[in-house]
Amino acid sequence: MGKFKVVATAKGTLRGLPGYGPEMEALGAIGAEIVEVDASTDEEYLAHARDADAIIIGHDLSAGIISGLEKCKVISTGSVGTDGVDVEAATRKGIPITNVPDTFIEEVADHTMALLLGSFRRITLMDTMSRDGRWSEGRPYLYSFPRLMGQTLGLISFGHVARAVAKRAAAFGVTMLAYDPYIEELVMSDYGVQPVGLTELLQRSDFVSMHAPGSEETNDMLSEEHFRLMKPTSFFINNGRGGTVDEAALIRALEEKWIAGAGLDVLAQEPPDPENPLLHMDNVILSPHVASASARFDPRRRRRVGEEIALVLSGRWPRACINPSVLEGSDLRRWQPYSMERGPAR
Repeated sequence: MGKFKVVATAKGTLRGLPGYGPEMEALGAIGAEIVEVDASTDEEYLAHARDADAIIIGHDLSAGIISGLEKCKVISTGSVGTDGVDVEAATRKGIPITNVPDTFIEEVADHTMALLLGSFRRITLMDTMSRDGRWSEGRPYLYSFPRLMGQTLGLISFGHVARAVAKRAAAFGVTMLAYDPYIEELVMSDYGVQPVGLTELLQRSDFVSMHAPGSEETNDMLSEEHFRLMKPTSFFINNGRGGTVDEAALIRALEEKWIAGAGLDVLAQEPPDPENPLLHMDNVILSPHVASASARFDPRRRRRVGEEIALVLSGRWPRACINPSVLEGSDLRRWQPYSMERGPAR
């Protein structure tokens, strides 16, 4: 066994590249060894992880598992969210949880613009018309809609991805609004974005793009009352988390034409039930939770997991921490300025 034991779950979140080469680039240098655990129950998992120095999230980490960890100094995930881990339990135990909030920003921003443009220009419908011998119908259909320049884009939450979207959207000549009570207004102004309240954003926007992180606070953040505030010509885009939206309300908004359409990379249940109405609407563009995917993303996020664990096991603060309150009271060295924005990307 190496100097440090890092537990990973077989067939867990570190899928893609074979082996643990990316993680070990940093972990090997500090004498850490990754032990892969294939467990079907919490008890079986804890039997292997009890003496772990670090855990790479793959198995759901309940409060019971976390309370049974005897040596764990850090829990790390190769994603933005911390689905499946009891953050409060880890915080009570003083264990920092690291994530990778800035390894996928450009990809998700690109995908957001793809769904926005595809929805607005009715690309899937145009494709269907082209293939079904309805070539002459496309141009007259689009004559009914305005051009993109001059339209208004509303960004809910203004973290890393939303800011990258704002840079891209500015080139299309749209007006931009943002709602985020945790971000200073001057930050938004620097991106040419007007800070507004949520109600005003929904009422004014031709596109509403959801970027809020998944949390108890944001669960079902957008409900029926919010979709009713939107324009009947507007589009809803979500590349964030499916749980931030009351999906039944979204479906009703689309069916009853409170809004014109949607572009969705995330859903409340993934994979979705085949009978989910969203799968059968021609005014909805779907992608299977792939906004962050690229040849660069998977190896980079996995290297980052190893880097974050190596920092903590070497006695230093991680670069990104979901529960930064545990760092101040720890014996970890603060090796660089730390900002709350280094926490969950939004």
